[in-house]
Amino acid sequence: MSALSTSETIAVIGAGTMGAGIAQVAANAGHPVLLFDAQDGAAQKGWDATAKGLDRLVAKGKISQQDKDDLMARIQIVKDLSDLAPAKLVVEAIVENLEIKQSVFAQLEDICAADTILASNTSSISLTQIGTNLKDSSRLVGMHFFNPAPVMKLVEVISGLTTSNEVARCVYETSLAWGKKPVHAKSTPGFIVNRVARPFYAEALRILEEGGADCASIDAVIKRSGGFKMGPFELMDLIGHDVNYAVTTSVWSAFYHDPRFLPSLVQKERVDGGLLGRKSGRGFYDYSIDSDLPGPTIAAQGFPPAKIIVEGHMGPAEALVDRMIDAGLDVVRLDEDDSVLDRITVGHTHLMLTPGGLASELEASLPFEEENEALVLFDLSIDYANTNLIAIATSDTADEEHISEACGVFQAIGMDVCVLDDIPGLINARTIAMIVNEAADTVNKQVCTVKDVDLAMQNGVNYPKGPLTWADEIGPDYISAVIENLGRTYGEDRYRVSPLLRRKISARMYFHE
Repeated sequence: MSALSTSETIAVIGAGTMGAGIAQVAANAGHPVLLFDAQDGAAQKGWDATAKGLDRLVAKGKISQQDKDDLMARIQIVKDLSDLAPAKLVVEAIVENLEIKQSVFAQLEDICAADTILASNTSSISLTQIGTNLKDSSRLVGMHFFNPAPVMKLVEVISGLTTSNEVARCVYETSLAWGKKPVHAKSTPGFIVNRVARPFYAEALRILEEGGADCASIDAVIKRSGGFKMGPFELMDLIGHDVNYAVTTSVWSAFYHDPRFLPSLVQKERVDGGLLGRKSGRGFYDYSIDSDLPGPTIAAQGFPPAKIIVEGHMGPAEALVDRMIDAGLDVVRLDEDDSVLDRITVGHTHLMLTPGGLASELEASLPFEEENEALVLFDLSIDYANTNLIAIATSDTADEEHISEACGVFQAIGMDVCVLDDIPGLINARTIAMIVNEAADTVNKQVCTVKDVDLAMQNGVNYPKGPLTWADEIGPDYISAVIENLGRTYGEDRYRVSPLLRRKISARMYFHE
């Protein structure tokens, strides 16, 4: 089944921010649109908000006045659910309540033609469950947009157990025709994005809870070194902790309390205290004061490195060595074949890319020759050649001299340094590894394809790279090692490696050809 013709009528139920946005998308594609909301005046309010938003685009020269007028003329407000009878596709964007959604779709089944596609914009409720009482649940499909719908490209096309393949294909092709980037997914808790994104928040919350670093430093490292558009605490404050916590709790409950999705007591405390983020004036940051948000805690200037000795191969961090050489530093590279360890040494300080465990524990296993040697672990980065911030964690035996030597190396190549407590996996390494692992497990559970999970995370939540593309670049073996070491350190099933990731490593294969 191909995309719906623009002559076909699209109906949208719910005129809030999401519903009005979906109506705008359909009208922009050229469809006549019927907009309905059960609350008196809500549909008109949604229509007015859309018109006001388009007026701003006209003022900026992004669209013409005629285009705006034509688009708004295609959106017709209707006052009764029965008025949606002419629609070929009905998109429901109402409250996330199973019983209410079931009731609406049961009414639509009697109102609309037998070949009308019924779509839900639900972000978390099972499509199979929504369609339980329908006479023909084969025409029920998920069409999950992301906010703001006119801007965000991703649409998750969700199939329940009884959803017709032809219906899912039609919604997929229609989404493409609307300028979106759709992905197919099976109806499962969190679908793709809300499932794979959980570690982005969960690992940051755990780092904060254990005193690894402050919110501003974690956000800065994630953005400046990890390449993400927003830090986890900024983003949770923007989303609202009540919403974010509810999604996490929903996914956790739906997966029978799998520890991978365990909600955070740190976030729950903010929800309980009404510190919901920007909308309440305070969350992890205070928005009630007229000042900029706090910046990261940056280390003082360290000792300039006299000589840097590189042993072994730095794996994902190899570009770091190239950067040191390009900066004119005195770098001595030992024969890789003769190296026992992959490390960088300056003075009495040994630097290693975090393997996911504790610096203190790893240091105790190393064959140091002198008593005053110490280990410092550095974090994973999306781009060692250009990043201007790095996080490090020192062993408990390291003193100010070791910290200064470590900081001096990175500062000499133009990086600011955030010194963390000895937290396993630091910030980026554990966060990226867990996102990759969840993406791999989503594919392993037949929820979606490798291509679609990458497309979803880049276009649904603006990740800098698709998780499984990222895994191929970093190396699946490194990702697995980080997760295994986190699991060994914490002793929790939360950190378990996806079978698909293990298969790729054993077969010496990558996710993408």
